[in-house]
Amino acid sequence: MTQFKRILLKLSGESLMGSQSYGIDPQRLQEYAEQISQIHALGVQIGIVIGGGNIFRGLSGSQRGFDRVKGDQMGMCATVINSLALSSALEAQGVKTRVMTAIRMEPIGELYTKWKAIDALEQGQVCIFSAGTGNPYFTTDTGSSLRGIEIEADVMLKGTRVDGIYTADPEKDPTAEKFHDISYKEVLERGLKVMDLTAICMCQDNNLPIYVFNMDKVGNLQRVMQGEQIGTLVHP
Repeated sequence: MTQFKRILLKLSGESLMGSQSYGIDPQRLQEYAEQISQIHALGVQIGIVIGGGNIFRGLSGSQRGFDRVKGDQMGMCATVINSLALSSALEAQGVKTRVMTAIRMEPIGELYTKWKAIDALEQGQVCIFSAGTGNPYFTTDTGSSLRGIEIEADVMLKGTRVDGIYTADPEKDPTAEKFHDISYKEVLERGLKVMDLTAICMCQDNNLPIYVFNMDKVGNLQRVMQGEQIGTLVHP
């Protein structure tokens, strides 16, 4: 038994680098695919959004002289590359997938619609939502919130390299204290860097809980689904 029937899993593009400084680490990709395959076998309906920061990030590109809109469009393409890689890794595990894009990119992926996505989820396919929202100035965090709300997910699972939300960055401040649960309001008031402001507000307005956990530790995704308290829950 799992505590959620339908999830939106948000994965970090940077985490896909693994031990590399750029691109996709085959071992990390394999680990992600195995973890996702494990919970898929339990009957969980899975939608996934993955970032593109391991390849290109529009905001950092604009700081180096790129036009922001073109930079964000390049970032959208980066998420498509990562989505195709994850799709391939999952298919190798025997899991059927469907890559859906926010902008037309046939035959690479089909254009996203809520109804096609839900139909695919109910058929047991893992849906990978790429190209963000299809618009510049929006992050993949916001894209995750949007897709999670649209597909009527029970929760957004945000897989990171940190095991939850802390009072400060635990990688920089050893005195930082971990929250086991926290409200959207407190996240916003404290200015905690969980997700960007737009994403948090969307989840708050639509009552989509967020669970932040360390996806890079193999087996953690299944532990979350089985109810182990290993991360931080953001809720009303």
